[in-house]
Amino acid sequence: MMSRRAFQAGAGLLATLACAGALQAETYTCGTQAGAHPLLSETRYSIGGAGFDLAPSPEIRNGSCIGTGSFFISFALLPGNYVVTVDLGGPQQSSTTVKAEARRLMLLNVATAPGRHTVQQFAVNTRTTDLPDGRKVQIKPREAGSLRWDSKLTLEFAGTNPSVRSIQIAPAPAIPAVYLAGDSTVVDQDKEPWAAWGQVLPLFLDSGVAVANHAESGETIASSTSALRFEKIFSTLRAGDYLFLQFGHNDQKPGSDYVPAATTYSELTRKYIALARKRGATPVLVTSMNRRTFDENGHIRDTLAPYPQTVRSLAEETRTALLDLNACSRQLYEGLGPANSRELFVYAPANTYPDQPEALHDDTHFNAFGAYELARCVVTEIRTAGLPLARHLRRDVAAFDPAHPDSPAAVSIPPSPTVDTNTPYGR
Repeated sequence: MMSRRAFQAGAGLLATLACAGALQAETYTCGTQAGAHPLLSETRYSIGGAGFDLAPSPEIRNGSCIGTGSFFISFALLPGNYVVTVDLGGPQQSSTTVKAEARRLMLLNVATAPGRHTVQQFAVNTRTTDLPDGRKVQIKPREAGSLRWDSKLTLEFAGTNPSVRSIQIAPAPAIPAVYLAGDSTVVDQDKEPWAAWGQVLPLFLDSGVAVANHAESGETIASSTSALRFEKIFSTLRAGDYLFLQFGHNDQKPGSDYVPAATTYSELTRKYIALARKRGATPVLVTSMNRRTFDENGHIRDTLAPYPQTVRSLAEETRTALLDLNACSRQLYEGLGPANSRELFVYAPANTYPDQPEALHDDTHFNAFGAYELARCVVTEIRTAGLPLARHLRRDVAAFDPAHPDSPAAVSIPPSPTVDTNTPYGR
C-alpha cells in the first residue's frame, strides 16, 4: 500500500516536473518514424510501457494501424488529466470510433476515405484506488482489474476498418474536470450490452475538459461515502472543477441500507455541495432518470418519489445548479412510446449474446443507444442551467428535443468485444 508520504512525494514530483516542463507530450506512431515511439505488431503492453493490449495486434500497413475489429493500445501513466490527439485514417476507407478506459465514448464513427486522414482531440482522466493517507477506495469485486482503476490509459479503436496513424498524449494538469458520483445509470459500464450516460458524456465535450466518472453500480450516496469514493473525489477536486451528484435508484430500496430522502440523503447532499464550494468547484445536482414504467394511458409512472423532488428542493434551497434528468427522461420515454422505448434499454432475446440462455428484459439499465439519448438530455440540461461548462460543448453538438428523440437507426455505436449479461449490481 502506498504511504501518505510516498503519495505526496509522487504528486509533488509530478507537479514539479510539470512546472519545469519536464513532462512532455509523448507521440506513438504505427510503424517507425523519427522522434516518436514506434508501435509494431510485436509491441505489446507491459507494466510501465506502452503497446497493444487485451486483443491481437492490428495490421500495420502504410503507416497505419488497421483493425478488422476492435484493437486496444495501453499506455502507462500517472493519475491525472491528459489531452489525447489521434491522427485517424489509413490506406482503405474506414470508420473509427475511439473509446477510453472502460468503454468511455470519446469519438464516434469518424469517417476517412482511402489514403486520407483527420486529426481529432479529446481529454481523458485516469485514476487508481490510492488515497493520500495510504488507504484505498473500497471497490466491489466486479471492479477488481477494471480499466477504470488501473495505472494505465487504454484506448479502444472500433468500427469498420478502424485505423489510426499516430497518438499523442500530453499531460493537462490545468484543465478542469467534471466529477461524476452516482450509480449504475451513470457509471462507465465496462461490458456490453450495458451502458450509462456518464460514459457517453465525453463525446459531447471538447478537449478543454475531462470527465472523471466515479459512479458505480449499486451505490447510494451513503455507501459511496463509506466506501471512500467521495474521499477519492475530494482528494483531487480543485477550483474550476465540477461535481455532479445523481443518486436515488438504490437509496430508495428498503432494507438496512435504505437512505431516507428527508434526513441522511439530504444531509449528505448538503455536505458535498458545501465541500465542493469550499474547494472552489461547482456542485451540480442531477435528478435520477425514470424507470421504464408506463401506465395504461401511455404515461410514465413515478417510481422514484420522493427523491427527484427532494433534489429539486435541495437545489433551490442551496442555490445549486439543477439538471432535471427525471423530467427529461419522462419526455424521452413518452416521446418514443411504450413499445419503442424498449430500444433504450437492455432487451434481448435468448442467445443474443454468449452464455445467455434467457431473454433480457431490463427497464432500468440502458444500452448504448439509451445512454446516448440520456447523455443528450444531460447536455440539454447543462445549456438550460447556464453552466459555464456549456462553453466546452463541441461546436457540432446540435440542440435536442427529448419529445422527438433520435431514431435508433440513426445512432450506431460500434460494440466492444467484452460481454457480460449479468445485471449490474443492485443494492
